[in-house]
Amino acid sequence: MKQKILFIIFVIIVFSCSFSQDIETSNLYPSKNIISQYHNNWTQTHYKQRINHFKNNPLKLSEIVFIGNSITEQGKDWNGKFKSSAIRNRGIAGDVTDGVLKRLEEITYYQPKAVFILIGINDLFSLHYEDTDKRFKYIKHVPSTKYIAKNILKISKNIHRKSPKTLIYVRTVLPTRRDYLKTDIVTTNKYIKDYENKGYYRVIDLYSEFIDSNGDLIKELTKDGVHLNAKGYAKWSSFEQPLINTLK
Repeated sequence: MKQKILFIIFVIIVFSCSFSQDIETSNLYPSKNIISQYHNNWTQTHYKQRINHFKNNPLKLSEIVFIGNSITEQGKDWNGKFKSSAIRNRGIAGDVTDGVLKRLEEITYYQPKAVFILIGINDLFSLHYEDTDKRFKYIKHVPSTKYIAKNILKISKNIHRKSPKTLIYVRTVLPTRRDYLKTDIVTTNKYIKDYENKGYYRVIDLYSEFIDSNGDLIKELTKDGVHLNAKGYAKWSSFEQPLINTLK
């Protein structure tokens, strides 16, 4: 009888600990004010869906996390591309730097081995809202290229503060085949490179690998002038494979 009572107490304790853990980890994901004022109307819906997906498929300790927008999300199986088993895709199509800032709790909680950040192109679309697809509506527009780069620095600082052993890599914003974005992509990338001196991240100059002689995204590597095709992703993984190998 005594053994039975002890067993019941043990089960209750295990259940309570498990329940407490579930509550703790569920708080890692944005719920109130979940969207950013800089998200367009399409992203406001998709962002919530992706956050719910992340919640149902949480990270594990010491993984490699790719943070970004549609260019990262559409990479899908990054493990297959890099011959790895530790890479997790945390891309959200349409996301902006403010959106990333809202969802860092999960990432820092699981103390990743490394994070790779590629974000900013949707901020620039917001900045140039008069030139973009009129179907997209914004609550507020991103103010400047410097604001974008400072947010990327803030993302890196937040990760470093809560997960100091995590290696942080910031990829430069990829070129596009949209003329109205050219100058601001170059300016944003200059800020990103300048802020590397702050000591929170290392720059991976992805931009230089994808630009043609006219300053555009190489035509053969894109499906629509912004997003990459299979050849584009193959070039990306080939370029970064040596670095990923050092993290295995």
